[in-house]
Amino acid sequence: MGTRLAVLDASVGETPAEENLRRELDADVTVYKISEGVFPPSVSSSEWRFNGVVISGSQTSVYDDHDWIHEATEWVRRVHEADVPILGICWGHQFLAQALGGRVVDMGTYELGYELISRIGDDPLFDGVPQEFVSFETHSDRVAEVPPGATTLARNEIGVQAFRIGRAYGVQFHPEYDRQTAEWVTEGKDLPEERIQAALDGITDESVEHARAAKTVFDNFLGIAATHQPARRR
Repeated sequence: MGTRLAVLDASVGETPAEENLRRELDADVTVYKISEGVFPPSVSSSEWRFNGVVISGSQTSVYDDHDWIHEATEWVRRVHEADVPILGICWGHQFLAQALGGRVVDMGTYELGYELISRIGDDPLFDGVPQEFVSFETHSDRVAEVPPGATTLARNEIGVQAFRIGRAYGVQFHPEYDRQTAEWVTEGKDLPEERIQAALDGITDESVEHARAAKTVFDNFLGIAATHQPARRR
């Protein structure tokens, strides 16, 4: 039996989030639209069958006062306590940090486009990823403080780009983005026209190819998730 993943789609409305993650995750994927109140079963229930959890990006902020964010916080804390591997991407990265005791703040600006990121130390999630790599960024919040006991795995001039606490990982960048998604997201930003055009100009065949190395984190996470076996309950 293959690796089974629960994907928490935190994006609002119709977005490429599900399609992108299904394409990049070579696993048995079940998607739950948590922004619409649809959640996986409890990790302690007989219906739990997942080896790992992936949390998508979102147009919201993790500190927004939405019932579904509060529910997701309690849910993911229980999953983390059960030692289930988790991978949070962009919003998911910030959400994990906040849920597990870190702090997320508004940057007052956007990081947008293909950016250079530097690894710190070694971790199985980044096996095969260059010490310096490129990936697409689109966010105006950042992790100001990682959770107590967490290890920072990557940074750039903006701040924390990846961390680990136990078997929970957050990555601020979007390794799942294809060129079409990068263009779609950029064109939809409420930013000055010249800023948007500059970001669009940076979406080239070369930058897309350079960002391919970051996708290795998905295969690495699948390897981590495969080591976790859901408890069998009668």
